[in-house]
Amino acid sequence: MAGSPYASALGRFKSLMPSFLSADTYAALVRAKDLSEILKLLEPTPYGPELVAASATYQGVAALEVAVNHLFVHRQRLLLESASFAGKPLMLAYLRRWDIENIGLILSAKAEGRSVTEAETFLVSSREIPAGLFAGSMGLDDFRALLALPTLEAVATQLVRFGYGGVLLPLLENYQKSRDIFPLLAALQRDYYEKLLEAAKFFQGDEWVIREFLRSEIDLRNVLLLLKGKAAGLPLDQVMERFLAGGDLDRARIPDLFNVRDVPELVGQLEGSFPALHDGLEGYAADKSLVPFEIALSRDRTVRELKRLRSFPLSISILFTFLLLAELERSDLRKIVYGKLYGIPAADLERSLVLIGHP
Repeated sequence: MAGSPYASALGRFKSLMPSFLSADTYAALVRAKDLSEILKLLEPTPYGPELVAASATYQGVAALEVAVNHLFVHRQRLLLESASFAGKPLMLAYLRRWDIENIGLILSAKAEGRSVTEAETFLVSSREIPAGLFAGSMGLDDFRALLALPTLEAVATQLVRFGYGGVLLPLLENYQKSRDIFPLLAALQRDYYEKLLEAAKFFQGDEWVIREFLRSEIDLRNVLLLLKGKAAGLPLDQVMERFLAGGDLDRARIPDLFNVRDVPELVGQLEGSFPALHDGLEGYAADKSLVPFEIALSRDRTVRELKRLRSFPLSISILFTFLLLAELERSDLRKIVYGKLYGIPAADLERSLVLIGHP
């Protein structure tokens, strides 16, 4: 693959790998006494300039949230600029997830009656440019306009302009009766993955690696759905309704898998295909939290997918390697911030992290 369009990208992103937080930095952040110490520790990192800029408008946790999202979107912009002509549609389809996240945030804000200012802080954006702008047609002003609308129904109707309303409008009648927002969010997720898998079809010969990457993400979501459904006592039909197609976990297996007494028995049914689940049993037994299962699955997937992606460096896989690390760093850093805010012990906080310095 000497003529690969990703030869220059490989060198570029290898040079950027040291910009991710190191294991020592994670350890120091976990041990930090409070938010002020976290901010000080982040000053010499790539988050430093973003924190300075965000602090002009926001304070405390809000400033850190904005700074983290700004750097995250800046990294995504680099990825999109580095994608080949043939790879751009796939990258654009993948980055639509931040449109979906922002729309979900806005819908939830409307359902819960939160203010525009309170919700806007958490939009995934870079300066005045939301992540979704690189993947779709929505700008930050569009998101602000949606936040200003009076009701969830008004937001769903306005989203017709951006290609999302058709997914939501058929569900509004049931929402008005139940006030349950989850079917709307699930429909957005289902539409997202259907279009993403369609964009990841073979046309250069190396997209199969990305399809496996996406399938493993869908599997993780479906396994967590089953665990949450069993823990919450949901009926099978509700679990089946929320199941995402496209992973390796066969939908036809779900009724048999779900026909067990409790979460540990379900884990026993799933362990053959997802052995990492076993690592979460001890934590679940202690406080009946499903978080240890999610952490175990996420760590296992990260190690496996990074190894596979790095096996094909002269392809679009190099972009997804960087993207996965950026996503996990954002997630882990937010866990640390909110963990400190809510007084979670350092040992518990460290156990919740997926990367702890990029592998």
